[in-house]
Amino acid sequence: MVVLDTSALLFWLFAPERLSANAATAIAAATQIVVSSISIWEIGIKVQRGKLEIPLSPELLVAKLNETQGVRIEPVTDKTWLQNLALTWDHKDPADRTIVATAVLLNCPLVTSDFEIRAFYSVAGW
Repeated sequence: MVVLDTSALLFWLFAPERLSANAATAIAAATQIVVSSISIWEIGIKVQRGKLEIPLSPELLVAKLNETQGVRIEPVTDKTWLQNLALTWDHKDPADRTIVATAVLLNCPLVTSDFEIRAFYSVAGW
């Protein structure tokens, strides 16, 4: 099992050539790919603000994820928020913190290209 951060999710779905060999290998080897539901929010906000273009609407993106075998959208629960608050990490981005909290709770690797996340959390790097 691996958790994908929002960028890794977008690259995996729409630009797999942008994944590093390590990231592609980690994703291909995973028995389950976990996406935090906060990534759906983050993608939707960026699409609404014109900062991101994707070939699907956020609604169709969610439908595609739900139909993809081995992919699970993990809800942000009260436990996730509490783990987010408990992180000893001075990082302000709520989406990044929530994705890291999800990986912590699931005790699994996190695929990301974000150097700040990597410095804090042991990840399958790229």
